[in-house]
Amino acid sequence: MGTDMTRGNPLTVILKFMIPLFIGNVFQQLYNMADTIIVGRFVGQNALAAVGSTGTIMFLVMGFSMGLTSGFTVLTSQKFGAKDADGVRVSVANAVLLSVIVVAVLTALSTSVMHPMLKLMNTPAEIYQDAYTYIMIICAGTAATVSYNLMSSFLRAVGNSRMPLISLIFSACVNVVLDLVFIIFFDMGVAGAAWATNISQALSALLCLGYVLKNVPELLPHKAQWHFHAWATAVQLRVGVPMALQFAITASGTMIMQAAINLYGAVAVAAITAAGKVQNVITQGDIAMGQSMATYAGQNYGKGDYERLTKGVRGSILVIAVYGIVAAFISVFLLKPMLSLFFAPGTDMTAMLPYAKKYIYLCAVFYIPLGLIFIFRNTMQGCGYGLLPMLGGVVELFCRMAVAAASMATMNFYLAAFCDPSAWIGAAIFTGIAYGIVMKKVRRTLHSDAASDAAS
Repeated sequence: MGTDMTRGNPLTVILKFMIPLFIGNVFQQLYNMADTIIVGRFVGQNALAAVGSTGTIMFLVMGFSMGLTSGFTVLTSQKFGAKDADGVRVSVANAVLLSVIVVAVLTALSTSVMHPMLKLMNTPAEIYQDAYTYIMIICAGTAATVSYNLMSSFLRAVGNSRMPLISLIFSACVNVVLDLVFIIFFDMGVAGAAWATNISQALSALLCLGYVLKNVPELLPHKAQWHFHAWATAVQLRVGVPMALQFAITASGTMIMQAAINLYGAVAVAAITAAGKVQNVITQGDIAMGQSMATYAGQNYGKGDYERLTKGVRGSILVIAVYGIVAAFISVFLLKPMLSLFFAPGTDMTAMLPYAKKYIYLCAVFYIPLGLIFIFRNTMQGCGYGLLPMLGGVVELFCRMAVAAASMATMNFYLAAFCDPSAWIGAAIFTGIAYGIVMKKVRRTLHSDAASDAAS
């Protein structure tokens, strides 16, 4: 029930795989938006700011786990492309066992450091308790998030992007219903929104698991394979740890940016929270393209087809350039009507719009560099290279740190709003150069392997 991405027109194959991912990612963002819209309308502006102020911490914890699980399944994609059925099953068993350890460590660590982390981020006093309540419940549900990400990554590794889409649509609907029930009928406030997220993620993971058990036997390890395999552990950690660190480093930069924004008060935090949610929906095409290129690169690297691999990258760059232009126009022209969705009728938007406009207008100019980061980074990761993509995250971190520090020193909001674009510019340049270096290594490796096979 998967897709072989080593055959057919590269761009056509990539787009067919990408479109369900894009729709699924949009649905995921929509149900994340549902949290903030329902919280903003039925709990209040400060509650919305509280949820938004924890977004970067949530990205740190969940992004780290997502990086690990995505990295663990690169091996699955490569073995699938190489038609190594036993290798696929071993990679699945090993990834599941590693993920159990990840869940235990992340849950314990994240819940133990939350108070000092919120204080370090200059969280305003009027939203502190709601922020703490929300993020603690989210962190307690790490197992659900990791389980869903792992199952959907396994499916994508064998070329199945439709089932993750179906599970996300299901999860989105469940999340909205639970938001309304917990917040409106049970008056649970931000805690209700957090529990709705955790429960919907867990149900989505179970749906994917049921599908795999019934329809994807190639992902089901044999009983004798359920133990740690040294070679698989080495490969999965070599790819997964740098991918996780890359997420963590990027999240650290966004936390520093959030600390700068927090200095401008709850109104600014609420405005940027809402604007950021709008932008996250609009830029999901970039993320979907990155996910597609990770699978495409993994399968074609596993097959040993360098020319096809690079041809797919060239096609994806053209697509993402057009997408970036369209996304910029949409974000600028739909900002005001979409922003009003997050607040109760009658809310005075005049104080919030200037903050939101400054942020979105600056970001929209640089959507194309943002898309290039995902193409270059995920292609390298699909080929099994984790260090240079991780260093791209370090570049993002330093760019955000420098601009955020300047904003906090001068109390200039334009600089705070420019944190994201500065990171995208720096990372796009770095990952573009890194991609060229890695592809030279990949070409030598694959051509050398092909020569060895021919000689034998």
